Amino acid sequence: MIKSLDGKTPKIHKDAFVSEFAYLVGDVEIGAYSSIWPGVVIRADSGKITIGKNTCVQDNSVIHGDADVEICDSVVIGHRVMCHAAVVKNNVLLGNGCVVNDGVVIERESIIGSGAMIIENMKIPSKSLVLGVPGRVKGEIKEKHIELIKSTAEHYVEKGKLYKSEGLM
Repeated sequence: MIKSLDGKTPKIHKDAFVSEFAYLVGDVEIGAYSSIWPGVVIRADSGKITIGKNTCVQDNSVIHGDADVEICDSVVIGHRVMCHAAVVKNNVLLGNGCVVNDGVVIERESIIGSGAMIIENMKIPSKSLVLGVPGRVKGEIKEKHIELIKSTAEHYVEKGKLYKSEGLM
């Protein structure tokens, strides 16, 4: 469901996939080949939410913020993620069920582990592995993790194309 709010309507690139069972409202912009899956809520009522290209937002995740939110390219947002981050840079993976609170900045090629909770305004350096409640940087990710993020993002680009070609939107 795509809804306007306060004169602002979500803008969805023609090559993006948005499930008919997702809810997008307000000043939202979705880039090429990104995919938004069933149960996702993207609620831009306090600032613009921008999602770059080749990014997937998996089932039952929520993206909202008290200011603008920028999700860059080739980001993997797992199932049931609560994302209030200010910025999520390229090639980041937000693991299933994690919570990323307001004002957080996650630099490129980082992983937030499943179930982690990132406190407000935390800055996550590039190539970080963040685990726990509250989330703490536990080390630097390896090349195999970067490849995992890239291959997962690519997999969801292809899956979105398939769903779109079958008219499942």
